[in-house]
Amino acid sequence: MLTEESLSKSLDQFRDDFLRLRSELARVIVGQTLILDDMLIALIAGGHVLLEGVPGLGKTLTVRTLADTLQLQFQRIQFTPDLMPADLTGTQVLGETEQGGRVFEFQQGPLFTNILLADEINRATPRTQSALLEAMQEHSVTVAGTTHKLSQPFFVLATQNPLEMEGTYPLPEAQLDRFFVKLLVRYPAVSELEEILNRTTGSEQPRADFVLGGERIREMSLLSRQIPIADDVRRQAVELIVATHPDKETSTTAQRFVRYGASPRGLQALILGAKVRAILDHRVHVSAEDLRSMALPVLRHRLILNFEAQAEGVTADEVVEGIMRDISL
Repeated sequence: MLTEESLSKSLDQFRDDFLRLRSELARVIVGQTLILDDMLIALIAGGHVLLEGVPGLGKTLTVRTLADTLQLQFQRIQFTPDLMPADLTGTQVLGETEQGGRVFEFQQGPLFTNILLADEINRATPRTQSALLEAMQEHSVTVAGTTHKLSQPFFVLATQNPLEMEGTYPLPEAQLDRFFVKLLVRYPAVSELEEILNRTTGSEQPRADFVLGGERIREMSLLSRQIPIADDVRRQAVELIVATHPDKETSTTAQRFVRYGASPRGLQALILGAKVRAILDHRVHVSAEDLRSMALPVLRHRLILNFEAQAEGVTADEVVEGIMRDISL
């Protein structure tokens, strides 16, 4: 158990490493500060990230830049309708032994990496999507009856186009729950567009340098889990998750717009993300503000809205904010 002095030093180092990592990402990525923060929080908490936005907003570049700063093994998979599960997991190939015999050997697929960019995940069929999402949960794949462990750490950043775009296959609701956060990549402001031009149309292209190794990320993850949370704050987190269910009658917003609420996995993500947020805000305990800051990215993809919400154009973010007002969080 850490002493108070050693804990304080460890937390200071945690913040310094986090800020160095974010600063290095910002050398390449213009704006999107909140996106970068939430992405790094998910990485440290051991979760996976779903990035949604129209093409051309830098989603792929963000993931590639993160891999550069961590110097971990990186793979990219471009999801297409004809992609098969074996293209992700690997397959058995027929090889030859030294004695001239024949034997099947397992040839690893791109899932065997540390950082995986699943580009345009909703362009693949549900069968292929499920192969990736199963690996995200189990951290292993089973081929021909043999289970193969994936590399550690294993961090998936999946990008998807808005569902209104042609040729997309929506991820099943149960599978979406396996993503720690869903981040919405917004269109840049005018000043940010000008800065993007300055960085990308000149003679030199910005590139991020190595900052942290995988072992340090694991240390930061273990440290964040030691941040305490008071009973009343924990109850607020539980109340928020319960309030997303329309049958509990604790939120009029949920009763009006939600068909199914968040799962216990959403509660776990809310608490783990809030613990990292507490460290970044120079606190050694979780507060209600930490819960509020994590509520949107953690819950927006875990709520299934009903027909009334769709008909009125109500977004998941608006519903989450309404639920928080209903329970005075």
